[in-house]
Amino acid sequence: MTDWQGCLRKMQTELTETVRYTVFPEQGALCLNDQLGQPLRLEFTGRIECVACDRLTKKSFNQGYCFPCFRKLAACDSCIVSPEKCHLSEGTCREPDWAENHCQVPHIVYLANTSSVKVGITRETQLPTRWIDQGATQAKPIARVQTRYFSGLLEVLLAKEVGDRTAWQTMLKGNGADQDLEQIRQQLMTTCAQGIADLQLQHGEAAFQILEDAPETKISYPVMSWPEKVKAHNFDKQAVVEGTLMGIKGQYLMLDTGVLNMRKFGGYEVEIKVAA
Repeated sequence: MTDWQGCLRKMQTELTETVRYTVFPEQGALCLNDQLGQPLRLEFTGRIECVACDRLTKKSFNQGYCFPCFRKLAACDSCIVSPEKCHLSEGTCREPDWAENHCQVPHIVYLANTSSVKVGITRETQLPTRWIDQGATQAKPIARVQTRYFSGLLEVLLAKEVGDRTAWQTMLKGNGADQDLEQIRQQLMTTCAQGIADLQLQHGEAAFQILEDAPETKISYPVMSWPEKVKAHNFDKQAVVEGTLMGIKGQYLMLDTGVLNMRKFGGYEVEIKVAA
């Protein structure tokens, strides 16, 4: 067995014929695809470093932050999860300079087939990474908007007709049937036409650019077999997670003993043993 040790971050991904997953890029990058079908052992050392400031913390908040950073950083504010609640214009943003580079930039509103068809939003520069992180097998941009706030307004409108959540247990049990995302897009545009027109009237037509011919992306994941039951491993309850790596999807390692959300444990120092 070969040892790798470091503080976890979300797995880095590359969209190839099958998504390529790596961890520990600062050490030369461990490609997890190469470990499919092999024994894998991950041991939490008990050390947690904040993913923002690197300070030691006894408890992790919001996927890797210490409590002070969780309380003060804009990246941890509720408007990140609910962008329609953006309060930058009210002068109460935690980090206005950060918001200028992360929120006041073009965003894409998209349809994705994860556990079912959902609507989502992300910065234009985060495609296709965002789709991969969600475990989508199909994705299609449907609008380009000027800011994160505007993307949230449009997402809320469209989510009345399609979901905006991923059922992660369902997503990890297999790939669902292909969906006609273009047909769903057309139906949404028809059903929500008045709501979209109202948003454009209020904020300007240029703020919401509807994309009628954006290409669809299909994504394949490195999976040997799917679990019949999804049991989640948790480093807060068990220091050692081990088993045979059967697949990787989204930000989950799928072992024959259960699944591990790598992103959830950002900042956790882990020793990984892989087959030589």
